[in-house]
Amino acid sequence: MSENEFSDLIQQRRKKLQAIIDQGREPYPRKFDATATVAQVIADYSGLSGDELAARKVQVRVAGRVMTIRPHGKAGFAHLAGGGKRLQIYVRLDAVGERDFELYKLLDLGDLIGVEGYLFRTRTGELTIHAERLQFLAKAVLPLPEKWHGLTDVEIRYRQRYLDLMVNEEVRTIFERRGKLVRAIRNFLEAEGFLEVETPMMQPLAGGAMARPFITHHNALDIDLYLRIAPELYLKRLIVGGLDRVYEINRNFRNEGISTQHNPEFTMLEFYQAYADYQDLIALTERLLRKVAEEVLGNVEFDYDGQRISFAKFERLTMKEGVLRYWPREVAAPTPAQLDDAQALADRVPALNPWLTQRGVAPINPQIVQDKRSGELLALFFELVAEEHLIQPTFVTDYPLEVSPLSKQKPDNPNYVERFELYIGGMEIANAFSELNDPEEQRNRFQYQQQLREKGDLTAHAIDEDYIRALSYGMPPTGGEGIGIDRLTMLLTNSRSIRDVILFPLLRPEKQQG
Repeated sequence: MSENEFSDLIQQRRKKLQAIIDQGREPYPRKFDATATVAQVIADYSGLSGDELAARKVQVRVAGRVMTIRPHGKAGFAHLAGGGKRLQIYVRLDAVGERDFELYKLLDLGDLIGVEGYLFRTRTGELTIHAERLQFLAKAVLPLPEKWHGLTDVEIRYRQRYLDLMVNEEVRTIFERRGKLVRAIRNFLEAEGFLEVETPMMQPLAGGAMARPFITHHNALDIDLYLRIAPELYLKRLIVGGLDRVYEINRNFRNEGISTQHNPEFTMLEFYQAYADYQDLIALTERLLRKVAEEVLGNVEFDYDGQRISFAKFERLTMKEGVLRYWPREVAAPTPAQLDDAQALADRVPALNPWLTQRGVAPINPQIVQDKRSGELLALFFELVAEEHLIQPTFVTDYPLEVSPLSKQKPDNPNYVERFELYIGGMEIANAFSELNDPEEQRNRFQYQQQLREKGDLTAHAIDEDYIRALSYGMPPTGGEGIGIDRLTMLLTNSRSIRDVILFPLLRPEKQQG
């Protein structure tokens, strides 16, 4: 459609709006007293036959958006959309009168109207409202998009989500399922004795994760604040205070890249259980995910990105095992012993880089890896060679100390910590560990992170003196976990991009026409 044609359509709609006003109608009335929604009418009466409807003479008052119009002389049909459903209406001149029938002829696709009448079935058996009165509620001055499913610019769908929801019923289903998922999580945790809490979203220190934060400024106090990258340290302060089981479904903000799995603003579930460790959380996570899948999907098995995934069974794999199992055949693999040798791992980079380049992945800078410890390199290699292969639910354990500043060390190998990440569909879904509760060891970990910050690592953890003080009052043994709500929703809705499951994802500003 050309720009002139589009402008003409808008002008025609404005003329119709004026004609409606000239009828003495309010163009944007304040309310409509409906007796039911479109979805409720369909749910309550779709099982009744035409004879049963005729016998009952069911009267309804329903509001909705006009999605189809089919005039036929002195009568016509239309479909109203509401609550993710569509309901047909039948409008006859002799039933609604000249004034309301004239309104029917002035309607455009997208307009909002109220209809009062009785239910019947047409000759084809479709449940329909036989209109007796029409009320105008709002004009769609802009026309609905044509051939919406043929659009190739998906950013229009994300940017104008109101249109996406209006014309793509499957999109509404995604967000209804997301809401059901969150309710299922809350119900499960409440039944397990967890208390839902709220912690600050603006913090004097960005803590609880290794990520680059957003910075803002409070004028009255004249201080810089950070948008929360994780609620972890505040939730563990509550554990210290005696709230033994707490959780928060929280918005986090990380000033990092955007991808199909990353949005700068995202939703996490974090929960902490006193007198438990990461092994206890593995068992709890299995129960939680099975329960959520059953409530949302009615099944613990589902399809994601062409794969059949099952929550009936969860695999376990150490990080080292993952690197060795999925190391590319084209590159000479390190030995198990070399996985603890920083120089041996750094020496692998020149041979690994061509393989990364062939896959469209940015090569590793050989100079940078010379300053990294073995644990950091092991975690990097795991991310590059193993993550994408973890399709079935897999708990990856035995994380290096260097990349786990808040985790308790393994008693039999202090270079590694009691931590797991859960991978499903090639994505990290959860991260958990036995929480470090030794204040002196925590200070040492923070100081190491501070050294990384001084070398330019903007994701390294800052030293949080108040958190160390809280630990100094004594925190019980605790297991803590974070689960990505957005990514879990991706799995349970078979969505390939995180933007598909966030109502208003962050996008670049629109290009100005000119």
